[in-house]
Amino acid sequence: MKSIKELYRIGVGPSSSHTMGPRKAAEQFLAKHPDAKGFEVTLYGSLAATGKGHMTDVAIIEVLEPHAPVDILWCPQIFLPFHPNGMTFKSKDESGKTTDEWTVFSVGGGALAEEGIFSGQSPDIYEMTKMSEILYWCERTGRSYWEYVEQCEDKDIWDYLAEVWDTMCNAVENGLEHEGVLPGPLNLRRKAANYYIKAKGYKDNLRSRGLVFAYALAVSEENASGGKIVTAPTCGSCGVVPAVLYHLQKSRDFSQMRMLRALATAGLIGNVVKHNATISGAEGGCQAEVGVACSMASAAASQLFGGSPAQIEYAAEMGLEHHLGMTCDPVCGLVQIPCIERNAYAAARALDSNIYSAFTDGTHRVSFDKVVEVMKQTGHDLPSLYKETSEGGLAKDYQQME
Repeated sequence: MKSIKELYRIGVGPSSSHTMGPRKAAEQFLAKHPDAKGFEVTLYGSLAATGKGHMTDVAIIEVLEPHAPVDILWCPQIFLPFHPNGMTFKSKDESGKTTDEWTVFSVGGGALAEEGIFSGQSPDIYEMTKMSEILYWCERTGRSYWEYVEQCEDKDIWDYLAEVWDTMCNAVENGLEHEGVLPGPLNLRRKAANYYIKAKGYKDNLRSRGLVFAYALAVSEENASGGKIVTAPTCGSCGVVPAVLYHLQKSRDFSQMRMLRALATAGLIGNVVKHNATISGAEGGCQAEVGVACSMASAAASQLFGGSPAQIEYAAEMGLEHHLGMTCDPVCGLVQIPCIERNAYAAARALDSNIYSAFTDGTHRVSFDKVVEVMKQTGHDLPSLYKETSEGGLAKDYQQME
């Protein structure tokens, strides 16, 4: 299992798999062929179906076109066997002849893979990759999940998480300041600022819930407008963890170090899912994005409120279990409807998962590992039209962007 630095990636939206991944692939291909006289990029499956709405072509062209002309080919009906987000890069010489060809896959969270081999392969640093193993280790040693992260990661992990937390907070605050309409044909107005002002007028419980909504909307709207965010675990689900943690720090005055430990715990949860299943909406549906984000935030909240390892595992399990089967059906291929609202609802669910688990001793029938296994199988069973192709569900009656 890789470092959580590969789960928490700092970058710009709107999509980790459709924007960040292809941009990185273009940069790597350009580095190999700086003298190419032309480029041809073929996008397949989900990457082609919703690529225009996710600005996939823009991300690739921004990297390659300053060096040579770029031709983008769209093949939404062709799904390569390894992963729905496939793309083939070709370099050309003066006569237009292909000099090299590279097929690569954007597998979620900004990561790349070549037929099962992750691009820029980094070492596995976590020996235990199942929550049951890690939970047993915590109970046997008396340590917490974040201490397992600290034990496995490099010494600079806390500095990196501090940068992650700073970026998350900035995304919340920038999103609360911005108003107007999000880019794209939906003409969707930003709501975070209004929700924040309205929430301030309520008392106690309603204010608390309203503020969580506002924070999640703020980050998700920043992502949708191409702002700087952190994948947690993806761009499309980037609002959940920051909303929950930002709200808890503001309302409970938790120390910076406790926030970083909560981030470490959340990262471990996301990492377990990424390793054993998927965090890609194109592969597993929205359960793999917003569902995993809710699970991460649930565990982080439980950590902050002093939950036992068993209670934290239970909170994480509920956060994911109750998103099983959620489809990924972005209207017009944009990371806006239903993505933005889903982040707000999932943030609220994460807080509820923490409260529910706190009423228990952590004992429950269905383990986190079992839910991850079921999520993987459910994602496999979902038809492709419900996995980030905008061909079914809420997106069915809307045309793709031209």
